[in-house]
Amino acid sequence: MAKMCTPAMEKLRRKQGSKPRKTDPWHEAWYRFRRNRAAMVSLAILLVMILFALFPSFFARYGEDEQIYKDAFIKPCLEHPLGTDNFGRDILSRIIWGTRTSLLIGISSVIVSLVLGGMCGLIAAFYGGKVDNTIMRLMDVLYALPSLLLAIAIAAALGSGMRNVILAIAVSQIPSFARVVRAAALTVRNQEYIEAARSSGSSPLRLMFRHMLPNCLATIIVQATLGVAGAIISGASLSFVGVGVQPPTAEWGYMLSSARQYIRQAWWIITFPGIAIMIAIFTLNTLGDGLRDAMDPKMKR
Repeated sequence: MAKMCTPAMEKLRRKQGSKPRKTDPWHEAWYRFRRNRAAMVSLAILLVMILFALFPSFFARYGEDEQIYKDAFIKPCLEHPLGTDNFGRDILSRIIWGTRTSLLIGISSVIVSLVLGGMCGLIAAFYGGKVDNTIMRLMDVLYALPSLLLAIAIAAALGSGMRNVILAIAVSQIPSFARVVRAAALTVRNQEYIEAARSSGSSPLRLMFRHMLPNCLATIIVQATLGVAGAIISGASLSFVGVGVQPPTAEWGYMLSSARQYIRQAWWIITFPGIAIMIAIFTLNTLGDGLRDAMDPKMKR
């Protein structure tokens, strides 16, 4: 006798068949992540930004600082889709070249702050006691200062330039990463597998980096994604006030700063770099929210 299969049963069977058969937590996290449409769209936009950053000369019609004075203040048109600035530079090309600068600042500063802050948080959680108290009180002192104000002070003291901007932003974000890593490490410090590894004679370094740190990666990845968004806007802010990346390097914040005096006569000069910053920050924040939901065990279905 043939089994009856209704459209509802067929739809349920296809839905169950699409679920991951593996028990790997990373595979399950990817399955939950790809069901989030907003996160997938954000991932696609981020991949486009990465392509712009890696191959700007392929996508940009003009050079990073190519000036054509006779084309100054041209409104958006077919030749210049986003118009030109006061030096005749193509706004779209400069935004594409600026993607490399912004992503480099964001990713590099997060890597530096993650390494330094993550080490501090991991050591504080592992040893506890006076070590934990000393490290976290130092982090509290740094955390009490507004991160942007601290970054401006460091950049002003070290001088402008890409390297100093990255260092200034990285130092201002160290307390955030230290707190996040410490909180995640505290949840696994007293787990049974940690006690078993300690009983087997594992060294403190092996315990921290082989057993504790891998189990904190989910939280670290989410925080790092959100941190890149914060670093990009901090880099744009530093360039806007004049202590960040200097010309002729294309950078979104400096493009906003240099266009302030022309906002009445050429609105496109300041509008489109601002939209680029908004899209980048919104994309990374949405991606971070999607990663958080995907890696949260409570979201399992």
